[in-house]
Amino acid sequence: MAPHRPEGDTEGVPATHEVTNQPPPLVDHDVYAGDLALAGAVRRLGAETAGLRELGRLAGTEAAQRWGTEANASPPVLRTHDRYGHRLDEVEFHPSWHRLLTEAVGHGLAGTPWIAAGPSAPMPHTTRAAGLLVWTQVEAGHGCPVSMTYSAIPALRAAPDLVTAYEPGLTATAYEPGLRPPAAKAGLLAGMGMTEKQGGSDVRANTTRAVDAGAGTWRLTGHKWFCSAPMCDLFLVLAQVAGSGLTCFLVPRVLPDGTRNPFRLQRLKDKLGNRSNASSEVEFEDTVGWAVGQVGRGLRTILEMVRMTRLDCVLGSAGLMRAAVAQAVHHTTHRSAFGGLLRDKPLMAAVLADLAIESEAATMLGLRLAEAVDTGEDDFGRLATAAAKFWVCKRAPAVVGEALECLGGNGYVEESGLPRLLREVPLNSIWEGAGNVMALDVLRALAREPTGAEAVLAEIDAAAGADARLDAATKRLQADLHDLASTGDESRGRQVAAALALALQGSLLVRHSPAEVADAFCATRLDGPPAVFGTLPRGTPAAAVVARAAPTR
Repeated sequence: MAPHRPEGDTEGVPATHEVTNQPPPLVDHDVYAGDLALAGAVRRLGAETAGLRELGRLAGTEAAQRWGTEANASPPVLRTHDRYGHRLDEVEFHPSWHRLLTEAVGHGLAGTPWIAAGPSAPMPHTTRAAGLLVWTQVEAGHGCPVSMTYSAIPALRAAPDLVTAYEPGLTATAYEPGLRPPAAKAGLLAGMGMTEKQGGSDVRANTTRAVDAGAGTWRLTGHKWFCSAPMCDLFLVLAQVAGSGLTCFLVPRVLPDGTRNPFRLQRLKDKLGNRSNASSEVEFEDTVGWAVGQVGRGLRTILEMVRMTRLDCVLGSAGLMRAAVAQAVHHTTHRSAFGGLLRDKPLMAAVLADLAIESEAATMLGLRLAEAVDTGEDDFGRLATAAAKFWVCKRAPAVVGEALECLGGNGYVEESGLPRLLREVPLNSIWEGAGNVMALDVLRALAREPTGAEAVLAEIDAAAGADARLDAATKRLQADLHDLASTGDESRGRQVAAALALALQGSLLVRHSPAEVADAFCATRLDGPPAVFGTLPRGTPAAAVVARAAPTR
């Protein structure tokens, strides 16, 4: 038997744990400036600001990455009652959650763009979109209340009195956690409550009811199956009004007189990902609310909010793609195998380049949608956002999964961060309308708003003549739209939504990205997406594409 060796005594022990051939941590890099596709597009659109550059540097720090890890490792905790039995209906978060929100709100990622336009912020929604894409790469869960706050404002503007009372707090750059009267807080966050057990996406099946209580107030009774970020200050909620129909209401957690509005948190959802964020089930019992917009037209009112949250689904997916691709390129740049760097191996370079192209296409389309908000292109934005939300959110899980594989077994380990991305990324495809809901929305928009189709086709045609494959795809798309108009074949909704998104991406890349990126995209996406990544056409300058995607300090 070998003699016992005291703990810590390493004399005579072989050096079997010398660490070699491992990449350094991807920290202290500039998430914004180091993303050439993103930064180049932002500058072209005149949307770069000092605050955006600052956020990009912060996002790459070890401290910011630690906040994201800690917020997910210590999920929120529901406190329904205090020690004496009084209702609390509060959720406790890790301090890192609050730090993430402080930076997000402080950098204008919540409601600020709606009042920020001016000489120092000529394209506030585009700037904000780039910032959200950057900051999502640190941690995605806290983006939920940020996105809902941003999205609530256009819906709330249907009620001028409520805008006067609450818009200053919703557009502020101050984050104040805790439940207090809205007027007593420097900054407010907003949430929403639409879906119910029996209906899900079919919100017309909602059973929550609202009764006129006089003096402009209503009383709501019912349940919501998904109410995300329940510690927000205000919520837009759908409820049925007898004789009128579905109506949108503003429901505060704390009433103006300081009393708690009945807001019974039943439980928090145990989710696949999005672990840092609290998603709850909530019961209303004579809960006070104020009507937003016309009574009986609640769906129309809240759809103003939904379009903006769908934009953020696209941006969030683009951010998660970029985070995964950056990790894959970084790892293979520093990892050797089979006699050379992984990044230089032709087959790996083909995969990395393909992933980088998909990431850049998503980034370009997300920014174009945000530009449409700045420029008031509503016809274009409604249809393009629905198609983009369908397609980009579908592609994101495939990108993240393939990027994880580039790290091999290291990518499957929690410490790499890739498993958290992989669990997170399906959410954007589900939130605010899963795939079939989005495809149906595309079909409805095409049928009811022909000016939207005209605007999207005009955007695609801006690249006419620049690439024969894009021209051919545009002709096929026009034929598909004509056929759809005559047949109304709902079963083809997914194909049409995908074709619209791909043609938009192709047009944007042909006009604004390097030739090697646009050429490879048009060769592999416009006649149907490739079955797997790493199948770019022979002769594609993969090394140049990968170099463009490499994260830099």
